[in-house]
Amino acid sequence: MASPMRSLLTDPARYLQSFRLFLANSTEHQSMREFMEKQLPAVIASIGNGKPTINILSVGGGAGEIDLLILSKVQARYPGVTINNDVIEPSADQISKYKERVAETSNLENVKFTWHEETAYEYESRINAEKKFRKWDFIHMIQMLYYVKDVPATVQYFHSLLEAQAKLLIILVSGNSGWETLWKKYGSSLPLGDLCSYISSTGIKRILDSAGMKYQLHELPSHMDITSCFIEGNKDGELLLDFLTETCEFSKNAPPELKHQVLEELRKPECSEKRDGKVLFNNNLSVIVIEP
Repeated sequence: MASPMRSLLTDPARYLQSFRLFLANSTEHQSMREFMEKQLPAVIASIGNGKPTINILSVGGGAGEIDLLILSKVQARYPGVTINNDVIEPSADQISKYKERVAETSNLENVKFTWHEETAYEYESRINAEKKFRKWDFIHMIQMLYYVKDVPATVQYFHSLLEAQAKLLIILVSGNSGWETLWKKYGSSLPLGDLCSYISSTGIKRILDSAGMKYQLHELPSHMDITSCFIEGNKDGELLLDFLTETCEFSKNAPPELKHQVLEELRKPECSEKRDGKVLFNNNLSVIVIEP
């Protein structure tokens, strides 16, 4: 019998709802913000040396929260320099949130924003067709490599667009996170389809090593409160389970045995820790900074 389970990405509205709940319930953006405050200045210290304009490409920029923080650090390092900030983002809803955020933010006079409502692959295909090749001083791909069909090819392509002093920054789940444990064990039972694939920093390091690329790795501790996942019928818990399994209405559509196993797994110390009566899922992130 065909499984009624389908990928969460087949329902973009529910995906966004579960993603925003994940952000609200996790220290994801907090951990990233801390990195941007403390470590990013050193990463971008020489990307714009001697340049009248700095070109930044955000691949999967989402609603722009982290993008604007990155821009503020580039502005602080290179005051008054013109910045072209191009954003690749397939979700129209996220782009409109991003535009609202830009409108509400001061000190962006020297930043020119261009939004491309398309996937990374569509962008690459279009640029190749138009033969409009341009190089970038900073490219970042934050939490988006799960949604590309060919991860090594995507990384290689964007790496090939780096200027001589540029950097490519990738953020994704760490190989020592609960995601790794959960997906190693149950990924094959979940309906990823070709819309999404599981990859962590372990897989990216393998790709970079085999391509002979030079990089630095930073680990960011992060967690997500998944206590509500264990309350039967709790709407937030159901949405978070959807996000964890990338499955649309997992609680309703998963075979009872699989649902039971996934919930058991999520409680284990390999995935989560119990603190103050809460179940906190290990959402550790890796930041990988790649040289040209």
